[in-house]
Amino acid sequence: MLNEIQNDAQDRMNKTIAILEDAFSKIRAGRANPSLLEQVHVEYYGSMVPISQVSNVVAEDSRTLKVTPWEKEMVGPIEKAILTSDLGLNPQTMGQVMRIPLPPLTEERRRDLVRVVKDEAEHAKVAIRNIRRDANSDFKDLLKEKEISEDESRRAEENIQKITDDHVHSVDDKLHHKENSLLEI
Repeated sequence: MLNEIQNDAQDRMNKTIAILEDAFSKIRAGRANPSLLEQVHVEYYGSMVPISQVSNVVAEDSRTLKVTPWEKEMVGPIEKAILTSDLGLNPQTMGQVMRIPLPPLTEERRRDLVRVVKDEAEHAKVAIRNIRRDANSDFKDLLKEKEISEDESRRAEENIQKITDDHVHSVDDKLHHKENSLLEI
């Protein structure tokens, strides 16, 4: 029973780390990355779908994304979706191919992105601590019901704390790496 609670907590913490990595991948560091357009949705035959389902998105070079729609009539809706997204990108359409030049990041914009990254990391740390709190609460419930001894409860709480510390350290490492990539010119 204790192992199940610990494994569940560890799985949930790992998912939190994965969500953080996904959030970090969407924050651009000046380099073109197709994941930058993942949250852009396009209307396709009456439903909103991710841009990757109606076109091919590739990094043409370090500062340019290339979007090639699979259907000729999707050029307009894709261009409109990119323009109306909050990414601040301006696609250049040449026939059926769109090139999206990424403007160089200003120092002020880099600082703003670092602030956003720190905020995301803090949310991940809070989520990890909440998972620890839930696991410790489960241990206390088992102790109240006399299903485990006080020593087992204390040991389990120490293990959860070690797991929590490892995951918080991982968040800090990822934050440090992302900050460095954002501030690098």
